[in-house]
Amino acid sequence: MSSTYTAPKFPVVKNSLHSELRKRVYQYFTDNKINPTGNGKLFFKAILLITVFAALYIHLIFFHSIWYVRLIEAVVLGGVIAAIGFNVMHDGSHGSFSENKWTNKIAAHSISMLGANHFLWNMKHNMIHHTFTNVDGVDDDIEIGILMRMAPTQKRLKGHRFQHIYFWFLYMLLYIFWIFFTDYKKYFLQKIGDVPLKKMSAKDHISFWVVKVYHAAVFVVIPIYMVGWLAWLVGFLTITCVAGFVLSIVFQLAHTVEQTEFPVASIEEHKLPDEFAAHQIKTTANFATKSKLVSWLVGGLNFQIEHHLFPKISHVHYPAISNIIRTVCSEYQLQYIEYPTTRKAIAAHVRFLKHMGRYD
Repeated sequence: MSSTYTAPKFPVVKNSLHSELRKRVYQYFTDNKINPTGNGKLFFKAILLITVFAALYIHLIFFHSIWYVRLIEAVVLGGVIAAIGFNVMHDGSHGSFSENKWTNKIAAHSISMLGANHFLWNMKHNMIHHTFTNVDGVDDDIEIGILMRMAPTQKRLKGHRFQHIYFWFLYMLLYIFWIFFTDYKKYFLQKIGDVPLKKMSAKDHISFWVVKVYHAAVFVVIPIYMVGWLAWLVGFLTITCVAGFVLSIVFQLAHTVEQTEFPVASIEEHKLPDEFAAHQIKTTANFATKSKLVSWLVGGLNFQIEHHLFPKISHVHYPAISNIIRTVCSEYQLQYIEYPTTRKAIAAHVRFLKHMGRYD
């Protein structure tokens, strides 16, 4: 990649939408004397999820039980891995898990426990995706190569006409592909798509390899030694496929559904059409925001509009600030994209994939 790469820019406007949103949302926290970071309920959930993760792992590896019990435990462990990513790592990575800097670091690095590299995740998610959401050629989340067409500006291939059918299988492979391929690809190429990585320190390089060795030992070597090759393979594939699908579908429901936009920068000025806040609102969708269970499980990522506008506010506050954001969207005549249930959001995603696969 050329060192002259430049990312597109957002137009600068006076009295921006983002400024108005920040003023009203942070006034809510001031008026109610609430800290915008996580609270006791979030800390309890984090401890609960990590405890369940450890208990399931230990029972699967060191205690023998009937095969269908082990299979059920593997399915649950896959879901717990995704839940730790949503609820603990994600908030920690954005600095919203706690007001304490070190607590945030510990929460953010829970991604290491799952076998992924925090440095690369932070670059890919926090710096690129959260800035250039749905911008083809920059946002790595909508870049799946020739396997799927995720944006109108991407080339459509014949096989894409079936992507609304086979995506279920591909999404299952996300986690295992992430751990064993994409992390290494980004590390060795030192770029994410066309965007160069920040210079990695010696500590960053050591951390990368320590995590990969740890993951290979804990999730491959020790299990094979304790339960045998076949039992490990079935369990490992079950865990990673469940985690992969859950992680994939939640993030895709946020941006690749009917109604979300895929902005293109102008050729002359290399500027995107909307200011930052309007861009985030137009490229993002919410789902199942009335469901407390969904919100609890996915770490508030069903309130994706709130998250993209205020990533440094913990997800436990998203239901409260959503009404403020809805009101501002109405005043600025911006569509607040929302699907009432997870099922309807998935249906909108399927229709989106079908359209992308069949029409230019």
